[in-house]
Amino acid sequence: MNLPGGISRRGLFLKLAVLFNALVGIILAVPIVRYIFSPMIRQRRPGYASWISLGSLNNFPAGETRLATYRNPVVNPWDGVTADIACWVRHVDTENFQVFAINCAHLWCPVRWFPQSSLFMCPCHGGVYYADGSRAAGPPERGLFQYSYKVEGDSLFIKAGEMPTPTLAANIKPGGPRCA
Repeated sequence: MNLPGGISRRGLFLKLAVLFNALVGIILAVPIVRYIFSPMIRQRRPGYASWISLGSLNNFPAGETRLATYRNPVVNPWDGVTADIACWVRHVDTENFQVFAINCAHLWCPVRWFPQSSLFMCPCHGGVYYADGSRAAGPPERGLFQYSYKVEGDSLFIKAGEMPTPTLAANIKPGGPRCA
C-alpha cells in the first residue's frame, strides 16, 4: 500500500525509525561532547579566587589550632550546608598563621586535631600529620594542603574558592611528589 506522495507504508515507518534513532543519538551525545569540551569553554564564576574572612583574630589564640568554617564563594542555590567548608587554623605566633584544608592528602577524608599529641590524624587509613601540616606517618605521600592567608585589621582571610586536589597541591607546595 502506497501513501499519497508515492511512499510505501514500510518506507514511512523506516524513515520514522531512523529519525527517532538519530534524535536519541543526538540527545545522548550532547552531554558527552559537552563534558569532553567543557574545560576549554568553561569560564570561572565571579568570586572563584576571592579572599574570605574566617573571623576575628581573637577566635584563634596564639599557640592553638582551631577548626573554622567558611562559605564557598562559588555556590549554587541548592548547595545548602554543603557549601560550608571547614579548615584548620593554627596560630603559630603573634604574626604567623597556618591554614590547612581539613582533607587528608591520601583519600581526602576529614582529619581531626588531637591537642594532647599535637597531631592531625585521619580516621580512614591512619594518616598522621605534625602540627605544621607535614606528613608524620601513614599512607599519605605529602602534608596537608595549606591555604594562602592574610591579616587585615583584626580579621584573618584565606584565599578560597579553589578546592585543593592532589595534583594542584603537589604542584603548588614545594617538595610535593610531582613538584618540578
